[in-house]
Amino acid sequence: MTIEPTTPDDEPEILLPGGDVTVGVVRVGATVRRPTNPNSPFVHALLRHLEAVGFDGAPRFLGLDARGRETLTFVEGEVAGRPRPDWIADEDRLVSLARLVRRYDDATASFVPPDGVRPDRGVADEPPGTPTAPVEEPEIVGHLDITPENVVFRDGAAVALIDFDLAGPATRVDELVNLLVWWAPLFDPADRDVLLRDVDVERRVRLALDAYGATDADRAKIVDAALLRTARSWHLMRHRAATLGGGWARMWAEGVGDSILRRRAWLEANGDALRAACSR
Repeated sequence: MTIEPTTPDDEPEILLPGGDVTVGVVRVGATVRRPTNPNSPFVHALLRHLEAVGFDGAPRFLGLDARGRETLTFVEGEVAGRPRPDWIADEDRLVSLARLVRRYDDATASFVPPDGVRPDRGVADEPPGTPTAPVEEPEIVGHLDITPENVVFRDGAAVALIDFDLAGPATRVDELVNLLVWWAPLFDPADRDVLLRDVDVERRVRLALDAYGATDADRAKIVDAALLRTARSWHLMRHRAATLGGGWARMWAEGVGDSILRRRAWLEANGDALRAACSR
């Protein structure tokens, strides 16, 4: 059912930077309008749950506008777009983000989707050759896309996560790997932003896991999970580029597949140091 938001539609639309895949995101007054996708019903239910349990680190879902776009509250602050800002490597911001992600994950642990609502991230079947992920009982609804563009900061601290298009059932290890991939970062230095090329990755891993409050059992799984995620990512990205086109195809054409392969080689070469960093 279409729910008309209270914000008037006659205010000017201001184009906002989208992610690698989503286009057509605009600001209208104190709201953000975004096109819907197959995962939208699940995300809308999740955002309503977050509001109901008092989690303040996500936009509020207000309904659909007259054009069928999802309407969210606009979260004031700064995000790390491109080119990356000087503060992207700030360790205090990393710590604040890990704490925000922990609060978010804790808030999702009690989420039960309404009848008939299931996550749908657009790819029903995994392509042939994709390494099999272990079957584990989900603990949370992971955000799973904690890129610099999807975190809002104010006064030097992370205050909100945005863009929940990839949200879905996950383990805490899944979420932590995603956080570390982007913010440690777990990339070959050649593929990192110049401001993150020479950071102490092992120290940043330790800071993030400590701030999140990761258990010893989860810490022991991080590196192997990152390796598996990277191997799966190559197959899934190639498949999405071929079947979904759009931003997925553009990223593949720009060399994301080669970057993923370099990341895997870097993780393998630095696995022992990273495992030591993950341990307490």
